[in-house]
Amino acid sequence: MASPATPEKGTGSIVSSSENKDGPVATEHETTLASFAHLDEKKILRKMDIRLIPMLALLYLLSFLDRGNIGNAKIEGLQEDLKMAPDQYNWCLTVFFFTYAAFEVPSNLLLKRLRPSIWLPTIMVAWGVVMTLMGLVKNYHGLLIARIFLGVTEAGLFPGVSYYLTMWYCRHEFQFRQALFFSAASVAGAFSGLLAYAIAKMDGIGGLEGWRWIFILEGIVTVVVAVLAFFILYDFPETASFLTEEERAFVVFRLKYQSATGKGNEGQVRVPEAEEFKWKYVWDAFKDWQIWVNIFVYWGIVCPLYGISLFLPTIIKSLGYSSSTAQLMTIPIYITASILAVISAWASDRVGKRSPFIIPLLGVMVVGFAMCISSSNPKVVYGGVFISACAIYPSFAGVVTWLANNLSGSYKRSVGMAIQIGVGNLGGAMASNFYRQKDAPRYLMGHGLELGFVGMGIIAGLVLLFSYSRINKSRDKRVADGELDMFTQAELSEQGDRAITWRYMY
Repeated sequence: MASPATPEKGTGSIVSSSENKDGPVATEHETTLASFAHLDEKKILRKMDIRLIPMLALLYLLSFLDRGNIGNAKIEGLQEDLKMAPDQYNWCLTVFFFTYAAFEVPSNLLLKRLRPSIWLPTIMVAWGVVMTLMGLVKNYHGLLIARIFLGVTEAGLFPGVSYYLTMWYCRHEFQFRQALFFSAASVAGAFSGLLAYAIAKMDGIGGLEGWRWIFILEGIVTVVVAVLAFFILYDFPETASFLTEEERAFVVFRLKYQSATGKGNEGQVRVPEAEEFKWKYVWDAFKDWQIWVNIFVYWGIVCPLYGISLFLPTIIKSLGYSSSTAQLMTIPIYITASILAVISAWASDRVGKRSPFIIPLLGVMVVGFAMCISSSNPKVVYGGVFISACAIYPSFAGVVTWLANNLSGSYKRSVGMAIQIGVGNLGGAMASNFYRQKDAPRYLMGHGLELGFVGMGIIAGLVLLFSYSRINKSRDKRVADGELDMFTQAELSEQGDRAITWRYMY
């Protein structure tokens, strides 16, 4: 039996390992890692980063800006002008997440069928139009309906872009790129406060209140950028015009064989991911235990995330600051969180681990929200919110990456990530009601509920960590015992992350 070669990190080749009556588990392929040895992998990655990440970051910045600017509009008079009760305002926040969650799975399936360069700009034009029209609503019901449709149109962007990145980058490269584009969300938070501060000065122009101009101008900008995105976004590595033919082949090769690695007496075995569409892969995603456990970790992060993004200006204003000062005081929080998200992601990719950069950060959130609960001193509360935000944004990029790294098969990953983000974002619906106006200025219930969800996230994260470790050890033993001989390469490929050659990243 041939002794298999060991591919380098992030790449692989189909290597001879063992045979059975149905054929070899893995046979020598004419294309191997050595075929691309003369290419500069780092240079290719830089080309991809330059062409992909800035545009994706801009798209997500506008998405997060458009869903969260209602918090800025609120302290500029939206609630009073539309004669809304506090509970009605909270409902306008909540309904967004119902439609947002419902449309994420179908959107991700459409993304691959319709091509990213068509689908993503199309939904972006749609939500830009909705956002612009939100500036013209006359009452509570108008705002409620606009938020419902904003959820429908924005649903596909975040899960779509997250999945899109997995079509270009390997497991150990993914979180850094995820953080680069997701950090746009924290920049959006800072940018939102700065923009709202400036736009609110337009109060009275055209007979419209300042908060209306926040929606109108940001919606128009979204539509303009969406039109540009039709011409700037690339689809898949196979068709990327900025790569040479050989570079395209290399990127496709390393993605196809980078995922499943079994270690044992036989060395390492690389199995290609299943690429063809089968409804089986969709149902496999819905039945996968790890997705549902991961959602509890996701809730432990996303509830504080939306609590911060939707209510931060209100929380700061309730500490005794003016509206304009509250808007400006959000900026250093978001900028710092953005920087820390990128640093944490770089370190996580560097060491090839996810849980050490998620679970401890959940512990930091506990400290931050505990500070908010334990004191009425404005400086302490502001410090607590600051600390929490600086843990939320790095851990959010990590939890999305953690699941993506542990799902094998293109379509299963697509659906699994959409389930995680879709169901997970129902946490936003819950968080929309945590900070009630009648609880100002302490907001003890809101901070307390955030603490509860963070605690739940820590427990779920530990369950994932120990489960992944146990399963990996069990599969190592099965491979060492020769069980690999029982499977063909095609069977292992179809099994995806349930194959004994797959190792979970934790």
